[in-house]
Amino acid sequence: MDKPILLRTQQLKVAYGGILAVKGIDLEIYEGELVSLIGSNGAGKSTTLMAVSGLLPLAGGSVEILGQTLSPQMGAWNLVKSGLSLVPEGRGTFTRMSVLENLLMGAYLRSDKADIQGDIDRAFTIFPRLAERKKQLAGTLSGGEQQMLAMARALMNRPKLLLLDEPSMGLSPILVDTIFQVIEAVSKQGVTILVVEQNASRALEISSRSYVMDTGHISLSGCSGDLLKNPLVQQAYLGV
Repeated sequence: MDKPILLRTQQLKVAYGGILAVKGIDLEIYEGELVSLIGSNGAGKSTTLMAVSGLLPLAGGSVEILGQTLSPQMGAWNLVKSGLSLVPEGRGTFTRMSVLENLLMGAYLRSDKADIQGDIDRAFTIFPRLAERKKQLAGTLSGGEQQMLAMARALMNRPKLLLLDEPSMGLSPILVDTIFQVIEAVSKQGVTILVVEQNASRALEISSRSYVMDTGHISLSGCSGDLLKNPLVQQAYLGV
């Protein structure tokens, strides 16, 4: 590919309490791509996202993200300044703030007030339910509404690279459809996306390339369409 690489890990290792959860993985995400990282619970997917976001220390290997080499001295906020947004597993909304206040927190590093208001209006267009609840405390929203809010808040940073950790977890089938439609729409607007998902079939359907993670290793990678047809992936993750 001729496009720049926005995220590259080389032999990335991450440990919890001395035990390696991520055991030397290589990933590459190019500008404009929608890439999925699938695998079973406990495979190390979320740990990988936390590490490349600067929220967990590396036990080995290297991470290049948004033109920078990740180091212990680099705070996660510097990555946010550079254009990284993370929607964490469990949503991570500010429960005692209103929907509108949560969105404004997503634009905390911005000073362009008119554009911020435009992005809030756009978020309410994408997620009309949030518009109806803009004065409501985030902690009183349903799980699906909180997921919408977490995604809308992440987009308020106008990210170059958007990391999504289990965006469909715990949602009803209708809301799962909505969330994946939004992910595709955001991707078509040019935002580079890495989505971690246990819902392997949906993740493979919307992404161009995918990595399969198993007990801390990358076991398979390639075109998502090919992986959908792979007997090993079908048996392990697609229930075929």
